[in-house]
Amino acid sequence: MKLNRTTLLISSAIGALLARSPAFAGEDDGPRPNVSTVEEIVVTAQKREQTLIDIPQAISVVSGGTLETQQATSFSDYLKLVPGLQLSQATPGQGRLVMRGVNTGGVASTVAVYMDETPFGSSSALVNGAVLAGDFDTFDVARIEVLRGPQGTLYGASSMGGLLKFVTNTPDFGGYAARGRISVEDTKGGDLSYRTTAMVNIPLSQTVALRASGFYRKDGGFIDSIGTSGSDVENDINDAKVYGGRASLLFKPNDAFDLRLTAMLQDIKADGPTEVESDPDTLKTLYGRPTLSQYVPTVSDVAYRVYNGVLNYDLGFATLTASSSYTKQNQTKRDDATFNLSGLIEAVFGAPNDLYLGQKTNNRKYTQELRLASNAGAPFEWLVGGYFTDEKGLVHQEYIAVTPGSLTQLTGLPLLADLDLNSRYKEYAGFANATLHLGERIDVDVGGRYSHNKQTASQAASGVLAGGVPVNSNLKSSDNVFTYSLAPKFKFDEHRSIYGRVAKGYRPGGPNVIPPGAPAGTPSSFAPDKVTSYEAGFKGESADHRLSLDVAAYHIDWKGIQLLTVVNNFGINANGADATSDGIEFNASARLAKGLTLSANGAYTNAKLDGDTSDLVGGKKGDQLPFTPKLSLGFNGDYSWSIGDHQAYVGASLRVMGKQSGSFDADYRAAHGQQRKLSSYEVVDLRAGITVGRVDIEAYVKNLTDADGKTSTSSTTANGLPIYPGGAIGTGMIRPRTIGVSLTAGF
Repeated sequence: MKLNRTTLLISSAIGALLARSPAFAGEDDGPRPNVSTVEEIVVTAQKREQTLIDIPQAISVVSGGTLETQQATSFSDYLKLVPGLQLSQATPGQGRLVMRGVNTGGVASTVAVYMDETPFGSSSALVNGAVLAGDFDTFDVARIEVLRGPQGTLYGASSMGGLLKFVTNTPDFGGYAARGRISVEDTKGGDLSYRTTAMVNIPLSQTVALRASGFYRKDGGFIDSIGTSGSDVENDINDAKVYGGRASLLFKPNDAFDLRLTAMLQDIKADGPTEVESDPDTLKTLYGRPTLSQYVPTVSDVAYRVYNGVLNYDLGFATLTASSSYTKQNQTKRDDATFNLSGLIEAVFGAPNDLYLGQKTNNRKYTQELRLASNAGAPFEWLVGGYFTDEKGLVHQEYIAVTPGSLTQLTGLPLLADLDLNSRYKEYAGFANATLHLGERIDVDVGGRYSHNKQTASQAASGVLAGGVPVNSNLKSSDNVFTYSLAPKFKFDEHRSIYGRVAKGYRPGGPNVIPPGAPAGTPSSFAPDKVTSYEAGFKGESADHRLSLDVAAYHIDWKGIQLLTVVNNFGINANGADATSDGIEFNASARLAKGLTLSANGAYTNAKLDGDTSDLVGGKKGDQLPFTPKLSLGFNGDYSWSIGDHQAYVGASLRVMGKQSGSFDADYRAAHGQQRKLSSYEVVDLRAGITVGRVDIEAYVKNLTDADGKTSTSSTTANGLPIYPGGAIGTGMIRPRTIGVSLTAGF
């Protein structure tokens, strides 16, 4: 019934699309804009407005039009448009971004996420920043800028792999505007999904304008919960709801001054993980369909709050920019631990039970940046600035035993486990960047940043499963780090250039969570790990901007990787093995006559450990770094034409993911001589649409061939006991074939 209902909607949309034979658009009309292209436009990647071809580093830009046409609302939807960008994820709102292979697991980020001028997420290694990358909804986003390679000079900590920046649409003084969209989707073997969005732009006066948007998305589940016998217990357990909104007020009394105030709220509520039980060796999905043994309902609620004010003032000789931000990122989750530990609890205390691990992860972050940038066009362009952040983090965990089949807490049991980790991170930084134009053809870009951070933490643990760890409120560390970049560029003409770039990036160190009186020789802190990247590239475009190509090759040295280890029977973070990553990436697009647009991107990444990690991590010299395929490719094509007064289009995308290693696993490595390998897969997407006046009608298919792509791997055991029945392993998976239609209207 669900498929028939969706098929009827699609048939109606395609029927309207094909009702007349196509007539090619004239040259003056041009093809449908922003369809399936990674556009070279003006960006703010270097904290000043520049065209892509003028920036001596690898950058991809995905326009808001492309995101909308490809129904791309979250990370997983637009990976195919950016070379070298990967995602490891098993739960909505709980994902790890990876660029250029800079990843070994762990909880400290290697890819920074920004919304406009606001850095989002924890800077430290104590608040799970790496696995809680800010996955903002893309509605009414102007573009997403992806900076590949270390960004430590202008963006600071935890951007050693790169940076992903959401650039939102600013309020417009040009007139009133409103737009709304509704979408309905049907997923193979799952529940219906739907999405509604709306935007309004209101010029309140000649100097004040308001822009506001809201969104609500319900992603239907497709994974079934099963009992140990393999029989169905509950269908479609992994429903998720994503909703929120953004409002921005712009005050611009004259051309020299503007002030923008923005507030953004987003909640991601997942009823279960997008994780299935798989064979621990082949990683094939078990039981012939997506299933997960669940006894206690698993939930994850993630809340984003972003408040930002940006002031720009043209002083004549330079522009002063001040940005103040306050962000909150809270996660409350409940993970089923029944199969893993309830048998032990029953054996010790004689009480039949189901069991779950509850966790709260909270991060509060205040940031202030002040910078002064010279005006463009001079032989010597410069930028200087200062940065401050003050962050408070909390991780709270507790094991709760409940009556089987319910969420009613059992009485009569001792406290099982209750753990708290409070932390604070403060950073002060000064940075500068300059571009020297040596004639018309040669530019040299150079920058540096000095950062100092102080961290404090306290931890407390109690309960029979917590080991009686005493309170330690005197955990502390501090770092002083200098990062730099140097990028010469040679311009053949205004449309073609080559460049080289050497850049350094880092992740902050931090205090180790150890009890007071730990034996001598137990490290009380760990140091920053650092990368040095060597990059060379070419950027070119045709004079009419219809053809473009950029290619970058790089070598990355990663020193002193932060890894888990055991010293004196205490689990700590320590600086361990080194790694290298060598690769080449490309973006190419062709906007051809008569409405045909083609684009392709790809990355070859050879990222490997240079030495053994600790036995706890399980990596060995020569192992491929996790979740980084050696080869990944993306192809996009769209064709648009006129049907009378209307504009129509059809399009297709192909994403090719090569084999990749899963998470490091010491036991599997010891038994098989290598890390687990995730099989290669291909994802095909189709789309079609027609614009009738101010209304767009679109139909689309995601994952046409129903590829069983895996996106994460868990362990088979925890606490020395199996996690899933039959020794299965949990693997994240991409969404099965999904068919949808959408209707957009605006004025």
